[in-house]
Amino acid sequence: MLDKIIIEVDKMIKTLFTPATSKRVHPDEIIEEGVLSVAQRKHVLGLMRVNHCGEVCAQGLYQGQALTARDKSHAEKFQNAAFEEIEHLAWTEHRILELGGRTSFLNPLFYVGSLVMGISAGIVGDKWNLGFLAETERQVGAHLASHLEQLPVADNKSRAILQQMKEDEAHHEDMANNYGATSLPPPVRKIMSLTSKAMTKITYYI
Repeated sequence: MLDKIIIEVDKMIKTLFTPATSKRVHPDEIIEEGVLSVAQRKHVLGLMRVNHCGEVCAQGLYQGQALTARDKSHAEKFQNAAFEEIEHLAWTEHRILELGGRTSFLNPLFYVGSLVMGISAGIVGDKWNLGFLAETERQVGAHLASHLEQLPVADNKSRAILQQMKEDEAHHEDMANNYGATSLPPPVRKIMSLTSKAMTKITYYI
């Protein structure tokens, strides 16, 4: 039990305080930087900070779900998805630094909140756990689509990152559905959406 606790604490520390690395080539690696105005750069920074925080939340969520999943094969799927999401952390953080910005000060708070939500979803049962994952990925996909529409035409680097992230999130949603995810009740989906919107508005600035 002590070893397991140490492993989980290590995951949290690495997520929040250690720069993430990517096994895949960054989607924007060979794309040249576009010319952005001061206002455009500030807006893109806000968007990428939101997306980075979203990936921090994903780490907490997956960690909590893996801890309480009753089916070991499901736990492995959650862990594998978390590893893939680490690459998103690396891409968004690198892009933020390129633009001269910083990640959100509130990442630790949102991470802990997502961890609790993931643990709670797992306790309810595996089908609901998978349903929570599927709905999360669906909402993230819609959120990324919105950000893609907001990007300045000249910012092809950020666009390449968000497009690849959107494809990966869709894959995770399909995975959850294929493993028997249960559709969440409308009130739960609404609460998730409202929570996501609040996080987005706050981390855009902070």
